[in-house]
Amino acid sequence: MKKHNYSAGPCILPQEVFEKSAQAILNFNDSGLSILEISHRSKDFVAVMDEARSLALELLGLEGKGYQALFLAGGASLEFLMVPYNLMKEGGKAAYLDSGTWASGAIKEAKFFGETVVVASSKEENYNHIPKGYTVPADADYFHCTSNNTIFGTQIKEFPSLDMPIVCDMSSDIFSRVLDFTKFDIIYAGAQKNMGPAGTTLVIVKEEILGKSGRTIPSILDYEKHIKAESMYNTPAVFPVYASLLTLQWLKNLGGVAAVEKLNNAKAALLYGEIDRNPLFKGAAAVEDRSNMNATFLLNDTAHTEAFDTMWKAAGISGLPGHRSVGGYRASMYNALPIESVQVLVDVMKALETKV
Repeated sequence: MKKHNYSAGPCILPQEVFEKSAQAILNFNDSGLSILEISHRSKDFVAVMDEARSLALELLGLEGKGYQALFLAGGASLEFLMVPYNLMKEGGKAAYLDSGTWASGAIKEAKFFGETVVVASSKEENYNHIPKGYTVPADADYFHCTSNNTIFGTQIKEFPSLDMPIVCDMSSDIFSRVLDFTKFDIIYAGAQKNMGPAGTTLVIVKEEILGKSGRTIPSILDYEKHIKAESMYNTPAVFPVYASLLTLQWLKNLGGVAAVEKLNNAKAALLYGEIDRNPLFKGAAAVEDRSNMNATFLLNDTAHTEAFDTMWKAAGISGLPGHRSVGGYRASMYNALPIESVQVLVDVMKALETKV
C-alpha cells in the first residue's frame, strides 16, 4: 500500500518524478550513463541546469525582470550567512522578523556581520502566530522574513512594502501560492520541502542589489560569482537539480502556481475544517496565520494518543508526529500530496471521535 506521506521534509514528490528519476539513474537521456555519473559540464546536464533555472523564474513570474536563479549547496542554512555577506554594508544594519526556529537561525548568523534589528518576535508565545504591526528601520540595508514556519504551522499572508531590499526564506512554501514575487529581491528555498530531494537550494536574486556592501566576499559565498558562472562555480548537486527540474516541469504541466494553489487551498480547508469541527482536536497556530503547507494540531485529551496513533498508522499514514517544539501532530501538505491522502486523515479523525 502506498503511504500517505505527511513528512515535513524531505517530503512527498510527484510519482512521475520518482519514475523519471529512477530511469535516469539507470540510463540518462539514452546516453548509456547514469545521471549519478555524468559530468556536470556535459551537454546533457548543462541543458538540465539551464532549463531548471529558467523554469524557476517562469513559474514565479520573474522572467525578464532582472532576476537570476541559482542552484547552490549548503541548504537554506548557508543562505543565512550568504545574505548578510552580500547585502549588509560595512557598518550597516539589517532588519529581521523572528517568526520561528529558522528565522531565529538567520538572525543568529546576521549578527556576525553587523547590527541586526529584530523588528518583532512571537517567540514568547512559542511562535504560534505571525508578528504584525511592526516598524522596519528606514536605514536598514535589507529586511528578512520567513514566509512559512514549518515547525509551528504559521504562514505570512501579507508582506510589507518597503523602500529597501526584501529577502524571504520560502523553503517550505515555495511554488505553493500566487504572490507578487517582484516584491522580493532575494528568495531562497531548500529543495527538500516542496521542490525536490535534499541537496540543493534554489536562490532567486535581483542582480541590481548586488555589489553594494563594500565587503570582500569569499568567492564561494559571492552571489555575483555564482551568477557569472551560471550556477556552475563549483560542481552542483547534479541529481537533486535534475529531480527539481522534473518537479518544476510537473508543476508547469499541472497549470503552474495558480493551479496548485487551488489544490492546496482545498486540502487545507478540508483538514482545518475537521480540526475545528472535531471536539477531540484543536489547532496549535493562530487561525488567521495558519499555514496551508504545515497544519499543526493537538489532541485535547492526551489519553487518546495511543488510540489515535494506532489508527492513523493502520491507515497507511506516515510522518504525522509534530516537532518536539510543539508536540501533537503536524500534517505537511506540500504540492504533491493528493487531497485523497488528506481525506484519509480526516476519516481517521472522525473515526476516533466515534470510538471514544
